[in-house]
Amino acid sequence: MPETHYWFDQDIAPPSNDKRIKAEQHQSQLTKPAGSLSKLEALAIELAAQQNTNTPTIRAPQITVFAADHGIAEQGVSAFPQSVTAQMVSNFIAGGAAISVLAKQFDAQLEVVNLGTCYPIPQQMGSEQESSQRLHNAVIASSTADFSNQAAMSSEQAQQAMQEGANALDRASLECTLFIGGEMGIANTSSAAALAAVLLNKDVSEVCGYGTGISEDAKSHKAKLINAGVQRFTEKAKSQSLNDRQQALLALEELGGFEIAALCGAYIRAAQLGKSILLDGVISSVAALLACKINPAVMQYLLASHLSAEVAHKSILDSLSLTPLLEWNMRLGEGSGAALCIGLLESACQIHNNMATFAEAGVSQ
Repeated sequence: MPETHYWFDQDIAPPSNDKRIKAEQHQSQLTKPAGSLSKLEALAIELAAQQNTNTPTIRAPQITVFAADHGIAEQGVSAFPQSVTAQMVSNFIAGGAAISVLAKQFDAQLEVVNLGTCYPIPQQMGSEQESSQRLHNAVIASSTADFSNQAAMSSEQAQQAMQEGANALDRASLECTLFIGGEMGIANTSSAAALAAVLLNKDVSEVCGYGTGISEDAKSHKAKLINAGVQRFTEKAKSQSLNDRQQALLALEELGGFEIAALCGAYIRAAQLGKSILLDGVISSVAALLACKINPAVMQYLLASHLSAEVAHKSILDSLSLTPLLEWNMRLGEGSGAALCIGLLESACQIHNNMATFAEAGVSQ
């Protein structure tokens, strides 16, 4: 396959090693036993390096939820009907979803990007101006195709979805230092499991979970469909000579979703802009894995918020060398687990910047 270069191939500046070293030295001087704040210390050090500063801060956090429907949903792999995708988009912009509540709590900017739903988005009562500010329509198609028997999307659609993810970062405030990507799409755990299987070289049984809470029989049915898609992709990939980047792009086209492609593009752009990226659950994490296969330097800007109940999540985080901050068996998606951790990142920065040193406090070291 001939190599073609796109915007997502652009170089990503690495986090500052000088600021990382200075942050480590500063932490060693604060009035506490070394390592006593554990992950809070590591967070502050990493944020200082990523932000290239001695005083890391969480400013104007941006939460973007990408929504799209999946063709495989018609095969009964979810406990909920596809109409829920559009209904939840309406709930997001009306302020009634968990991510809406958390965004308000942490004064984060929330945007919902509609990439294509099978059903029209219901109109909510309330401020039309507020809703229009939160919702960005970038419809690619009403749904992806059923990846169990054909490619989920065309190469052009995958590129378009990735570009919409990048565009979301370009719309974010210049003051933003933290990006959180969320997702909504009935049956998107099927796409995530399929992508995890091919990217991690795992058997489908190792990565297929219960999603929205399906029965054991439904899970078995779901796994068979995912396996059919994975086998179809494998045969197609074998007929070509692909590097990691090309294989990831092909996997996205064959097995992914518009919202997963958009998340992938958003993570690449966030890293290009030097913004810290806080991952949510299994969907956002598999999108990050794709992003790192396409542009490995993205990995330097990733942070993991929590370990979800989905079986594939731990393997994905391990492959990205990430340790989650929380392990609460959450599996809502939307970016909710990541948003919950904004306060932890803020606390890490506050302690790093404002805690007294031994010398300042007159305490023996």
